[in-house]
Amino acid sequence: MGSEVLSLRLDGELLDRIRQHAARRGMTVQDYVVRLLVRDDFDERFQASVDATAELGTWGLPQAAAPAGDGARLPQAAAPPGW
Repeated sequence: MGSEVLSLRLDGELLDRIRQHAARRGMTVQDYVVRLLVRDDFDERFQASVDATAELGTWGLPQAAAPAGDGARLPQAAAPPGW
């Protein structure tokens, strides 16, 4: 994986704030901005995974854990005798 160059034009006030945040963490501005971008990318991918999982619905969840609603539910498997 190679590296590329990204050039940004920032408002002076915003750049000063970014410098302050980076300095508090003992980081360069470049490292701070890259870390923010990586974290934001992870948050987006994580949320997409959560949303995709939610779309699967309540299959396999006990009825008490299933969200209320008037939609059709998949039949729940009966517990083996003695459970």
